[in-house]
Amino acid sequence: MNECYYDKRMDFFYNKTNTDTVDEWTGPKLIVVLCFGTFFCLFIFISNSLVIAAVVKNKRFHFPFYYLLANLAAADFFAGIAYVFLMFNTGPVSKTLTVNRWFLRQGLLDTSLTASLVNLLVIAVERHMSIMRMKIHSNLTKKRVTFLIISIWAIAIFMGAVPTLGWNCLCNITACSSLAPLYSRSYLVFWSILNLVVFFIMVVVYIRIYMYVQRKTNVLSSHTSGSISRRRTPVKLMKTVMTVLGAFVVCWTPGLVVLLLDGLNCTYCGIQDVKRWFLLLALLNSVMNPIIYSYKDDEMWGTMKRMICCSSEDKSQDRRSSRIPSTVLCKSTDTSGNYIEDGIIQGTICGKGDLGDKGNS
Repeated sequence: MNECYYDKRMDFFYNKTNTDTVDEWTGPKLIVVLCFGTFFCLFIFISNSLVIAAVVKNKRFHFPFYYLLANLAAADFFAGIAYVFLMFNTGPVSKTLTVNRWFLRQGLLDTSLTASLVNLLVIAVERHMSIMRMKIHSNLTKKRVTFLIISIWAIAIFMGAVPTLGWNCLCNITACSSLAPLYSRSYLVFWSILNLVVFFIMVVVYIRIYMYVQRKTNVLSSHTSGSISRRRTPVKLMKTVMTVLGAFVVCWTPGLVVLLLDGLNCTYCGIQDVKRWFLLLALLNSVMNPIIYSYKDDEMWGTMKRMICCSSEDKSQDRRSSRIPSTVLCKSTDTSGNYIEDGIIQGTICGKGDLGDKGNS
């Protein structure tokens, strides 16, 4: 029967797996790391809080897509908490951690990743349901969206707790990985492949949606009048979503590949040399998302700007960016959602004089 090591501190496991814990993180170097980490985490907290507040405050964002976008911002906010905890429990401090504290550190990171990933998957399904039916808004009710959001976090918490619940190497020290010395290599292989497969599925879904909308828009353009920018508004909304997904995939894929190589026990891959850079890249994803929201959506930026400036009035004006036309669409009296075809053919995509009747997709 294998011996279990529940009462050992992390220095025992780091020594067994030859894991580098960066003992040289002291003095000026430690101060620089903490300063940069603190700055990024504060930005994550403030910017994602503004995104959530904007969705709550602006009634034009009260649609399923934006509720899920706000939940994605909440996942990024949670990621900031995970990074703060990691920042003060890494380096030479890692060796002094108890098993439970180390599991908590890693569980927070895994939970934040899963919450973002599942949320993006749900957004993909919501967009697919809407666009393939030629609707701007889906038929999801607030109750269903609330259930989906609760389910997202339930799945995320469960996946973050899986190693703690038993899929670890505390009773089989030879199966421990190098990057995560309490995780079994088999778990890292499972975790990495699962996430990479979901990445691939989402990319395929969004490419299919984008191609469909692009094709439909080109077909309808020959039968409509109006500016090109108006006819292509649905495409620009999809570009926003795809930019968020693209940033997520780019920021997280290198780290997942490294974990997969560690799970496969690749001793010649130099994973110890790149792990910190890929962790920083994952941190930047939570920084990038609120920037993408505000850059791509003029209405989102306007709402956030008014909150930053502590404006007491919600000024009604149509701010058209020089970067892209607004993706805000006119609200339809059809409770089942606006049809893209109707929006293009009848000219329901808002111009300057329609702001008072706007809704968002």
